[in-house]
Amino acid sequence: MKKWAISAAMVMAISGSVSGIAGAADDLSAARDLYASAAYEEALAALNRVRAAGAPATDAFAVEQYRAFCLLALGRGSEAQSSIEALVMADPLYQPSSEVSPRVRTAFSEVRRRLLPSIIPQQYAKAKAAFDRKDYVAASAGFGQVLKVMADPEVVQMAGQPPLSDIKTLATGFQELSTKAIPPPPLAVAPAPIPTAAPVPTAVPAAVAPALARIYTASDTKVLMPAAIKQDLPPFSGRVSDTSVGALEIVINERGQVESATIRESVSPAYDRLAVDAARGWRFKPAMLDGVPVKFRKLISITVKP
Repeated sequence: MKKWAISAAMVMAISGSVSGIAGAADDLSAARDLYASAAYEEALAALNRVRAAGAPATDAFAVEQYRAFCLLALGRGSEAQSSIEALVMADPLYQPSSEVSPRVRTAFSEVRRRLLPSIIPQQYAKAKAAFDRKDYVAASAGFGQVLKVMADPEVVQMAGQPPLSDIKTLATGFQELSTKAIPPPPLAVAPAPIPTAAPVPTAVPAAVAPALARIYTASDTKVLMPAAIKQDLPPFSGRVSDTSVGALEIVINERGQVESATIRESVSPAYDRLAVDAARGWRFKPAMLDGVPVKFRKLISITVKP
């Protein structure tokens, strides 16, 4: 008898949970229809019921999205701020479609301009933490997201000035390092090649001289990156209790010489000076753009293990 009672209670609990999820989905669907028919108060009430019941993760974004739209339509802009902030924090690249009113787009733009400069360093720190624990797939994606957000029209001007410009340089370099460190997928057995006619030779385009004083980076995909000829670091003579990862930024000129060297992530003050001194003597095959040597900014990872 007791076993039956426990089983019945479990069935009732599961049924209640399923009913709650179904009810939340119905309320969200109803809220969308009510918003489309300009019944903003009723739509907001339905959305608040979904929110109070604990919307599933798959619906939470849509709930905040329509809450913001309804509150703005009702002239309750200050209340809409929290929903817009939640949306921007969840997806910094999200923007409402062109179908919504200019007032809605303006409200989102104001919040994004205010929040994105603080979100970018947080995203960078998260990606750098993934890099430090050698989760290079997550790190590469994280640094890529940082660069996408920094290219957003709302912050692109600020991204060209410190401190965001420094983060952009670091994110570009660490994304390159992360991508290179990702283990290659296992080789698949390729089918036998099908004979094809020899390609018709095409004329080689004439070399185009690069703009004066421009320094290229790994984000310039048309540039062939410099190859190291001499790139040795001095031994580390101190003691460390845990693995320490630093970063050294160098600018390689058109002759393959290191024009400048700057520590971006410190290992230790004493070793940082040694690394910078050593870097000035490094030599590279210069970066090339359309067959012409160009200046290149490169980020070098320095790892010191116990």
